[in-house]
Amino acid sequence: MKTPNIFLIGPPGAGKTTVGRVLARELGLVFYDTDQVIEERAGVDIAWIYDVEGESGYARREETIIEELSEKAGILLATGAGAIYSANNRRHLSARGTVALLDVSIEAQLERMQKDKRRPIMQTDNKEEALLELMTKSQSLYHDTADICVQTDKATVKSVVLQILTAIREL
Repeated sequence: MKTPNIFLIGPPGAGKTTVGRVLARELGLVFYDTDQVIEERAGVDIAWIYDVEGESGYARREETIIEELSEKAGILLATGAGAIYSANNRRHLSARGTVALLDVSIEAQLERMQKDKRRPIMQTDNKEEALLELMTKSQSLYHDTADICVQTDKATVKSVVLQILTAIREL
């Protein structure tokens, strides 16, 4: 394994936060979620940040968090879906730990997030089109950045964690 850090990337609804918590506990790592850290520091939720600062404001905040947290040792960081758009983020994540892509189909995303009122991407009339656009924009960046790729569509949290653990041992 590159370093003891693990960074989870992937589209919304892939299970980064849920899997991240369980995997961190399994490996004895400290768990962080970029969205949660941003909300704690800003004192407002992500939707408010998007409304007031736009996607670029959120992206700047996320870049700061990723730069800072990825310097720590012994962490598992679940990133936002768009974290890989930043070349700095990709460079920091790749250099400072093992990057695991949790991949998911648009159908599974829609099913998992149909009632989600918190994610800005789900606040649109055509959610499927928004997710397809995001996937088109990000898929190659996810795969270029990842050391490990796990499909989460029909997988349980436990099976995803086991697949990641197995893949880490083989690196």
